[in-house]
Amino acid sequence: MKIAVIGGNLIDLVSYVEKMPEYGSTVRTDNFHIACGGKGANQAVAASRLGADVLMLSVVGNDIFGEMARENFIRNNIDTKHVVEVSNMASGVVVIIVEKSSGQYNSVFYPGTSKALTPEIFFSAADDLKQCGMFVIQMEIPLETVYAAIDFAVANKIPVVLNPSPINKNFSADMACKCDFVVVNEIELNVLTKMPADTEENIISAGKYLLSRGLKNLIITRDADGSIFMAEDKLEFIPTIKVKAIDSTGAGDAYLGCFVETYARTGKIVESIQRASKYAASSVTRRGTQDSYLTADEFENWLATL
Repeated sequence: MKIAVIGGNLIDLVSYVEKMPEYGSTVRTDNFHIACGGKGANQAVAASRLGADVLMLSVVGNDIFGEMARENFIRNNIDTKHVVEVSNMASGVVVIIVEKSSGQYNSVFYPGTSKALTPEIFFSAADDLKQCGMFVIQMEIPLETVYAAIDFAVANKIPVVLNPSPINKNFSADMACKCDFVVVNEIELNVLTKMPADTEENIISAGKYLLSRGLKNLIITRDADGSIFMAEDKLEFIPTIKVKAIDSTGAGDAYLGCFVETYARTGKIVESIQRASKYAASSVTRRGTQDSYLTADEFENWLATL
């Protein structure tokens, strides 16, 4: 099964600091690197490294960062036929600051060419997209393109896994509920439903609201507290494993990439969530976003050490 990832790509500019800077302050870093990122690209790379057949639909700039992004897709065995280059906009970047002691991070991103992934570019790939067995969509691209992709998938009976991140308060919950899977954290669930999601009880209430509006499957990720899976007749709490976090950037994308690869291969939801949780845990034990994503063999070897 070919998986179409429809989303953005960015270049990560990452600094590691002893303590997160306070407002108006400057701190020194002795560890800085540049890497390929972006939610769509991250998810595509994670899925591909685990063995999935991935087609990427994205836009890059006619600049050094665009060249880096395209070469990175090729290096990770991702189909780049529909990675489109534009000359009137710079490629996107994200500036990330990681606190060494906790592994937590803050980031600021310039979406750049991710904003250029228009419905017109999406539909230019329609013939190839119809041959895909699954769509994976995030929110670094224009809302109208997200809506077009969801409606196209529904019309062509293609399952959609939606990760509405970074969450947009204007995003329609009705559109989300057309998808086969929605994968959110508590903050995204709160914005999507406009309901509190600060306690387990409230999370379940918000989830039931989405299911009542037609959503088939909902996965709520809760970092070290694991995941909650909800469907019409299911409510399952799926624990994760405890690891020492070094860098949590990109962990959500690692989770999503592993989930879609495993589900596309097995059709088993709970098992796919369990594996995704472990893959995300493995990613936080190393620095970087895509740099921390293991291949299938590396992941199996890592699991054997637990």
